[in-house]
Amino acid sequence: MTAHLVFDEPDNRNRLDAMVQEVVGRPIDRSEGALKVSGRAVYAAEQASSLWSEKRAQCLYGVFVRATVPLGRVASLASDEARAVPGVLKVLQDPRLVRHPAQGMARKSPPQDPSEVTYFGQPLALVVAESFEAAREAARLVRVDYETSADAELDPAQAPSEFPEKKQSAQGDLEAALREAAVSLDATYSTPSMAAAAMEPHAALAWWEGDRVTLCGAYQMVSQNAEELADALGIAPGKVRVLAPFIGGGFGSKLGIAPEAVAAAVAAQTLGRPVMVTLARQQEFEIAHRRSETGQRVRLALDADGRLTAIGHEARVSNLDGESFSEPVQQATHFTYRGEHRQIRHEVARVNLTCAGSVRAPGEAVGVSIFEMALDELAEKAGLDPLELRLRNIPEEDPETGKPFTSHMLAEALRDGADRFGWSDRRAPGERRQGEWLIGMGMASAVRVNMLHKARVRVTLTGEGALVESSMTDIGTGTYTILTQIVAEMLGLAPDRVRTVLGDTDLPEGSGSGGSIGAASNGSAAFLACEEIRRQIAAGMGCPEEELTLKDGRATCGNRTSDLAEIVTEPLSAEGHFEPGKALKGVRSSTFGAHFAEVAVNEITGEVRVRRMLGVFAAGRILNEKTARSQCLGGMTFGIGMALMEEMVHDRRFGQVVSRDLANYHIPAHADVPALEVHFLEERDSYGGTLQAKGIGELGICGSGAAVLNAIHNACGVRVRDLPATPDKVLDGLCALGR
Repeated sequence: MTAHLVFDEPDNRNRLDAMVQEVVGRPIDRSEGALKVSGRAVYAAEQASSLWSEKRAQCLYGVFVRATVPLGRVASLASDEARAVPGVLKVLQDPRLVRHPAQGMARKSPPQDPSEVTYFGQPLALVVAESFEAAREAARLVRVDYETSADAELDPAQAPSEFPEKKQSAQGDLEAALREAAVSLDATYSTPSMAAAAMEPHAALAWWEGDRVTLCGAYQMVSQNAEELADALGIAPGKVRVLAPFIGGGFGSKLGIAPEAVAAAVAAQTLGRPVMVTLARQQEFEIAHRRSETGQRVRLALDADGRLTAIGHEARVSNLDGESFSEPVQQATHFTYRGEHRQIRHEVARVNLTCAGSVRAPGEAVGVSIFEMALDELAEKAGLDPLELRLRNIPEEDPETGKPFTSHMLAEALRDGADRFGWSDRRAPGERRQGEWLIGMGMASAVRVNMLHKARVRVTLTGEGALVESSMTDIGTGTYTILTQIVAEMLGLAPDRVRTVLGDTDLPEGSGSGGSIGAASNGSAAFLACEEIRRQIAAGMGCPEEELTLKDGRATCGNRTSDLAEIVTEPLSAEGHFEPGKALKGVRSSTFGAHFAEVAVNEITGEVRVRRMLGVFAAGRILNEKTARSQCLGGMTFGIGMALMEEMVHDRRFGQVVSRDLANYHIPAHADVPALEVHFLEERDSYGGTLQAKGIGELGICGSGAAVLNAIHNACGVRVRDLPATPDKVLDGLCALGR
């Protein structure tokens, strides 16, 4: 039985509020938490040791031979020395191998034929051996001759560029509004390339059974990844099974099928044995998608009443030639603040550097942060409190399209955050001091687009409990727990009587994890399946489903109460199929929040220490307060990293990544992160699927870095426009101010 809903109208029923199990919304522990802390959760690179003994004994290991030039063709590949290493079975060159990962939701293979070199570090061939150590040693011995090109573009600021037509927009007269403004701003900023740097590197294990391949991998969207892998291999999607039950973080870097998966599958087919390919951390930095660097120019016009009349936001980003993805920097600029005169200019430089793709809230992570820094500068020029400037300029509808917002709680988040944080105690730059430390406060709005995606979830109820099944993945965000809670709530069960199975393409197709779509989309599908099962139970008890009460394993209908085990004598199964429809076509759906930060700046060394941070967020119904809070804590931590330390550096001579490990690519450690506060505002959004929920996973990143950087200025008067705000930049600013 399938319960299919095309979401054409908002759902105002708020049915979860009428359920009585009181599980949804509670901060319950992760349902898979015990497996993770005890080491029983098996990740991709561990799959070889978990195979049944026959397969484990047969498993081979592959290591990539990678390009040492940024542009050219492989003229020859000498592998005699490599093949002489004991245990080496094959140096695999195959035109089916791919050059870089697929973009998220591609559903087709990324570019193949790795003999065509487009960036330094690109996989060219795979050495396969009986042990990882032998494969690694042999890969070092392969000698590659190239037909090189002098046309490699290694500087995004100087490379040829394009202006994608769909990413340009204008209305009104920006230049005239700037001339007539009471106060205006014209400032440029930059952010460096950034890496996802997920704790778990990419890994893939593949084996064939007849003409069907099974891949255990670290991937976020397995159903789509199966299509991408099938396309690369030239086989039907039904001949591919992808397994990803546990993923150690992705942050966008594992959205699309990647070189290690295709190489493992091709090698396993060629040699007739399972093959494992795992990326080292350095290879992860060179092969996985990076976030593009950005150059941004923000122009703002303010009237005498502190109202924005004009917004101009230009961005220059980069990617490989032929890639349609470009960092959507201005995604939130379109609708966050009022202003009748507007211009968006989006430029894409074509470079021979690691492929750019989705990383941690693509677009808003860097776009909102820079825009919120510019607003802070504008507020200072106008003599306005930065909080007040934002409150005066919140639009009642989308300022470009006139579409109504599905819900809008930015003002509430700003005011609530200001009260909790003690914003009224903020003083002028340089006025607060503790010894050689200058103390300051900063704030920023948080904005992230909200989306829904098609999803299927199967729920089976027996007298013992419920089973939830979907190809949906859990990348550490809490999907296992949330789906367990929804089903437990709808069917009146304790959470420990619900078992959730995810990350297997043989199960109904979930949305996958990316774009903060998972909870609302797959949760809506699970809800639909449970509604159908409730109808079956109600029909058996002779009452309308709306009058059925399920709680603690008992069903009540009218004056009759029975144990579910007595009613469900045979399994009841239903599949929920949720599809976005027309509901979101005529509206603007977004999540909102506010960030506040206090920092200390050492006026002698330029060191910045974040002392406290607060985030207040509105994202529809919060399904699990604990997992949602964890997501926001992680996002705020990412903001600290972006503001103060993260910088992916390419050698401008040869194109290789210089900061290619966690010793040189700095991310926040425990000592860098203070105790963070997170609060959620009560909200129900009828456009958020059947659950009235919206995405929370990426909202915490958006604007958090700006709050830190704005706090630096309030502390010491220094504006750092070229991120990150490392001590040398802060110290230069202090010296320029004569401190």
